[in-house]
Amino acid sequence: MAHFPVHPYHMVTPSPWPLTGALSALMMASGLAMWFHFQDKILFTLGITGLALTVYQWWRDMTREATFLGQHTPPVQKGLRFGMVLFIASEVLFFVGFFWAFYHSSLAPSPELGGSWPPAGISPLDPFEVPLLNTAVLLASGVTITWAHHSIVHGGHKNAVCALGLTLMLGAYFTFLQGLEYYEAPFSIADGAYGTTFFVATGFHGLHVIIGSSFLAVCLVRLVLHHFTTNHHFGFEAAAWYWHFVDVVWLFLYVSIYWWGC
Repeated sequence: MAHFPVHPYHMVTPSPWPLTGALSALMMASGLAMWFHFQDKILFTLGITGLALTVYQWWRDMTREATFLGQHTPPVQKGLRFGMVLFIASEVLFFVGFFWAFYHSSLAPSPELGGSWPPAGISPLDPFEVPLLNTAVLLASGVTITWAHHSIVHGGHKNAVCALGLTLMLGAYFTFLQGLEYYEAPFSIADGAYGTTFFVATGFHGLHVIIGSSFLAVCLVRLVLHHFTTNHHFGFEAAAWYWHFVDVVWLFLYVSIYWWGC
């Protein structure tokens, strides 16, 4: 009778998804360039379709490992926690670069900027209109996702589903409001350092909100299917950590770019 070694960690099986994900992301980035310069959307459409299929199948495999195959043992979950912490730390440094660019331009405006901030001719957005509403929406979503987490820990399945559904709706509302804000903004990304730092920083944050909403949508489906238990729900915890990170980044964006920057 053959004996196989038993490890406290998960030996990752060969998977095609890192390769297909990288190729799809390359096609999507190249497709964006072709779309911008030549109005050709074919490569971008192929790239984003391939990326969506890769994400779906990769998440499917991870769900099987965690829920049905029992491969996410406590030591494995510990490793996943450290991995998520390091990932969020890398995301913090990613946004630090945008804040650095903003404060470098705003604290000591160069002669090219007219020696003032915002530069002459730029009409900044009122921080007490849509940006303040968006802040309230994201803070409320932080409350609802914490409610969902406590409900899972204490076995309140119905409350957890309700709270997570509310979080998703608030995230979608935030994205809608930010899209409306972009549409009505009196300046564009081409309007010097102010336009560039504003749209790049808030735009990447908006992208993180969309990614976090996708993460939470998968967790909602798994929650409805009873994949999470009171002591085995790290998939949801990782999504909650990511969502709280998105909340905190927005607070810094609001105070720095919308309020102080105007």
